[in-house]
Amino acid sequence: MAEEEGPPVELRQRKKPKSSEKESAKEERINDIPIPERAPKYVLFQRFAKIFIGCLAAVTSGMMYALYLSAYHERKFWFSNRQELEREITFQGDSAIYYSYYKDMLKAPSFERGVYELTHNNKTVSLKTINAVQQMSLYPELIASVLYQATGSNEIIEPVYFYIGIVFGLQGIYVTALFVTSWLMSGTWLAGMLTVAWFIINRVDTTRIEYSIPLRENWALPYFACQVAALTGYLKSNLNTYGERFCYLLMSASTYTFMMMWEYSHYLLFLQAISLFLLDIFSLKQSDKMFVPHKENGHMLKFLEVKFGLNMTKNFTMNWLLCQESLQAPSQDFFLRLTQSSLLPFYILVLIICLLSMLQVIFRRINLKYIWIPYVCMLAAFGVCSPELWMTLFKWLRLRTVHPILLALILSMAVPTIIGLSLWKEFFPRLMTELMELQEFYDPDTVELMTWIKRQAPVAAVFAGSPQLMGAIKLCTGWMVTSLPLYNDDDLLKRNENIYQIYSKRSAEDIYKILTSYKANYLIVEDAICNEVGTMRGCRVKDLLDIANGHMVCEEGDKLTYSKYGRFCHEVKINYSPYVNYFTRVYWNRSYFVYKINTVISFQS
Repeated sequence: MAEEEGPPVELRQRKKPKSSEKESAKEERINDIPIPERAPKYVLFQRFAKIFIGCLAAVTSGMMYALYLSAYHERKFWFSNRQELEREITFQGDSAIYYSYYKDMLKAPSFERGVYELTHNNKTVSLKTINAVQQMSLYPELIASVLYQATGSNEIIEPVYFYIGIVFGLQGIYVTALFVTSWLMSGTWLAGMLTVAWFIINRVDTTRIEYSIPLRENWALPYFACQVAALTGYLKSNLNTYGERFCYLLMSASTYTFMMMWEYSHYLLFLQAISLFLLDIFSLKQSDKMFVPHKENGHMLKFLEVKFGLNMTKNFTMNWLLCQESLQAPSQDFFLRLTQSSLLPFYILVLIICLLSMLQVIFRRINLKYIWIPYVCMLAAFGVCSPELWMTLFKWLRLRTVHPILLALILSMAVPTIIGLSLWKEFFPRLMTELMELQEFYDPDTVELMTWIKRQAPVAAVFAGSPQLMGAIKLCTGWMVTSLPLYNDDDLLKRNENIYQIYSKRSAEDIYKILTSYKANYLIVEDAICNEVGTMRGCRVKDLLDIANGHMVCEEGDKLTYSKYGRFCHEVKINYSPYVNYFTRVYWNRSYFVYKINTVISFQS
């Protein structure tokens, strides 16, 4: 057997040198060919082209969205053809307060003096000195006022255009950041384009920029979107050291800015920290995240308890906040809008796949994170453009007739393309119609009221009324008010509830005592609140006041108490005793009734 096995061994030994000689000869011939030397350059150019086109699309999307908001705002309010007072009326509620402080900073003799007056402000709310910068997070207004004067913009642009221009620009950054995040998650900038399309089409449910420009969230959320984009990039496994450092620095800077811009930012960061903590647990990593709630925002925890059904309350402020449209459960129209734009079906599909996939491989260190609206757009776009998610779906379906990888690549490009074309065909004409349609914001009653206050009311006068109207008075006239539309201060919350009693079933004497306790000189009754006919039962201001005061049944088992007084806002208009003894009507139009609060009244206990 040994003799028979010998020759084959020798043959194999003789063939190896020949084989190596042939391979070396082939390698020499291959090395002489210049194609492989160009291949790395070609791959590098391909990657550069992909990144360049993606970045160009991201920046273009942000710029186009900012320009669209500017054009839409001009068409909606006919802004350039308005007088200053009419422009300022478009800033309503808490938006008016924020913009009024921006105006105050521009009027200040110096930046230092302006900051001092804001931090020791006793000219806004009667009997109260507030640190407006800290309490209202006025850092955006401080920064905007500095930029306006430092850049010499006061010579080429009006303050209001500079202010809203910054906010619109930030919304462009917001969209760009969502684009980049979806691109990072899916690996294709096609997902970013789809994210932007869904975001703009569903902007009624993704942003309030069209109605309240100076809101803190409009200043803050773009930075949060940048933080999410940086965090998404940081969590990618194939990121090099320089990329990690850049993402870390961007994440740190955007997080700090986000916290400065919005007083409620720490709640959102807390939710994010929980998500990261869970990711760290599943990934067997340590986490160094801490949360310490601010004492002055303790009422928000109570609000969340009531919102999620963990507690009940008759408190007027809590119930009033719960009745706001932005805090209501989504209506049928909401789901219909999302369905018509094809966003909701794909989001649900992607969400189901993601959740099931996460449960399936929870111990395989899956890094997945999302926040609902507007990140619904980003997640849905990521899902339909991601070959990995299509592969996961095919794996569950046990698809074998067609190669899963090839089909996933085809669908990850074909499906978003079809969606994009259908959205373009259906919604692009609507967007163009909105830009072409010239709307007109017409509110002559409010203009007349503000004009009367500036011309007839004493400079030292203090006005009382609904917090939303008081914000407009502070902005348009500069007169002192009794309350503000802010909900992060216990004293202001109590003031708001007390002043709202003018729409309750309380006596003239009770209302007079409340108003004089805040040194109010004038009372403004709004017909829209007094005669409000709300579609949602129990959510009108007067209904909430009756519930808080025990003048009607709220829940089963509550006792019914009848008030012997009529509703004050109705009774005071009739001009009979005892109302005329306390209040004298000095001005009225179709929407507002202004009463001077008499100073000499004797009470008998």
